[in-house]
Amino acid sequence: MKEWQDCIDAGLKKDSTIAYLWQQKAMPYFKERKYEVGMQYIDKAVLYNPERWQPYRAFIKCIFAKTYKDAIADFEDCKKKFGNGYVMDHTFDFYMAFSYLQLTEFEKAEKLLQNYVDEMLKKNGETWVHYSALFYLGISKYEQGRYQDAIVEFDRALKNYPNFSDVKTYKGLCLYKLGKKEEAVKVMDEGSQDYEKGYKMNEDNAVYEMYPYQVRRK
Repeated sequence: MKEWQDCIDAGLKKDSTIAYLWQQKAMPYFKERKYEVGMQYIDKAVLYNPERWQPYRAFIKCIFAKTYKDAIADFEDCKKKFGNGYVMDHTFDFYMAFSYLQLTEFEKAEKLLQNYVDEMLKKNGETWVHYSALFYLGISKYEQGRYQDAIVEFDRALKNYPNFSDVKTYKGLCLYKLGKKEEAVKVMDEGSQDYEKGYKMNEDNAVYEMYPYQVRRK
């Protein structure tokens, strides 16, 4: 860390307006879960290049710092300024939906996720609909007690990622709630086996932080 920060500081001493250097100064702190330290530097990156780094800051608030209301406010501002763009492979709405899930505002989360899924479906067809989006769309319905509707989305996700262990776990919970206990046990056992084989949540930053509803077994 010290050697890294010394190099970044040398660059900033020459030109403190380079937004990328501020982001690079912040990034190691986020990975070490020192969020307040890192945030002061990413704020500088946003100051000098908001279009590039404000969405990233909002992402950090959502996935790393888990300050969900702040993340929503940042993403909403990004949408006003730049439209519903992408950060870390997903739209701003996707991460706003994460935040609403964690704030237990499930209907708001469902609406955003449904729009995201429908957009991908319209542009490129069912096979291009991201399985993570379908997983979380299913979760939003699961949390509202609509277990059969949730299973529909989980099954769509499994068509694109057949060994997605997290999906199988929640599908099993839905089946159990519907009184289909034998089927539930079978699906959840499959999920456990897939987990042991490494078929888990594979969002890039899941190696650093737990994503909402991510299953982690001992």
